[in-house]
Amino acid sequence: MADQVELSSPPFDSVSQVRFSPTNPDHLLVSAWDTTVRFYDVATNEQKAKFDHRAAVLSCLFGDSTHAYSGCLDTGVRELDLTTERVTSLGQHSNSVSALSYAREINTLISGSWDQSLRFWDPRTPKAEVSDHALPERVYHMDVVNNTLVVSMASRLFHIYDVRRMSEPAQTRESSLKFMTRSLACMADGQGYAIGSVEGRIGVEYFDPSPEIQDKKYAFKCHRQNIEDVDHVWPVNALAFHPVHNTFASAGSDGTVSIWDHKVKKRLRQYPKYASAIPSIAFNCDGTRLAVGVSYTWDEGDEGLKKEGGTVRAVWVRKVGDEVKVRDFFLA
Repeated sequence: MADQVELSSPPFDSVSQVRFSPTNPDHLLVSAWDTTVRFYDVATNEQKAKFDHRAAVLSCLFGDSTHAYSGCLDTGVRELDLTTERVTSLGQHSNSVSALSYAREINTLISGSWDQSLRFWDPRTPKAEVSDHALPERVYHMDVVNNTLVVSMASRLFHIYDVRRMSEPAQTRESSLKFMTRSLACMADGQGYAIGSVEGRIGVEYFDPSPEIQDKKYAFKCHRQNIEDVDHVWPVNALAFHPVHNTFASAGSDGTVSIWDHKVKKRLRQYPKYASAIPSIAFNCDGTRLAVGVSYTWDEGDEGLKKEGGTVRAVWVRKVGDEVKVRDFFLA
């Protein structure tokens, strides 16, 4: 497939997250349950570094062009020096670290944990931990746009914060979807966010609490298929907004990736199906590529491992084109 390439040296176990550099469109991080974070140059299909951990890595991201961070099942938050390949422990939660975000406006790393807390870190200081913020539930997902942080928790709870004023959330919400939140991504234009659930639905939400803006929010069914008159429904595992066009991609346990224009409520494209479930996707900083992590997500336990695609572990990088652009004729 000329429009995409499979990375060599993929993880040996399921992918947990794929994340591109905020400044270099060719640099990609992949964290996995094989206890590694791998650093790739996707232009040359080269693994430039591999960082071993003591337990599965649930989250990773870039801080800048030479530093990355990992959140681990062993409760640790670590800094990864991409030049020297040195790993530095920044500190720990009291339970597994499920999510990481980087608030670039205040140059701060944010970690979320199953210990029902957020922690802010400044890796440049001797004591890296800056602050600790208690939450009512376990953190599942986080994303940040400008100074707005969205935290998805167990029990379908959401907190929305201004990262400059963390004394209390600016807004608290309950999910518009009936079942457990599986994915979250903030809009590139900073107006809102999208969420995905375990039962094949996506909700589109807006930050502005005014009634006229809240009337725009909606949800829709996706990642579903009728097979021999039986409806099959898959979790929406990952969402990612395009950095230029503000359309978004969704990926599910059905092995498909779709591109959506949330403004006109239409699907723009569905790519050919991958060989297994998709736990994570990410656009690069200039929006020319989409990374797709492919591996079994344990939705069906041990039985699913025996099915077709159960042992697939791969990372694909797809070139994207006009399919991610807003189509003017929809707006006519």
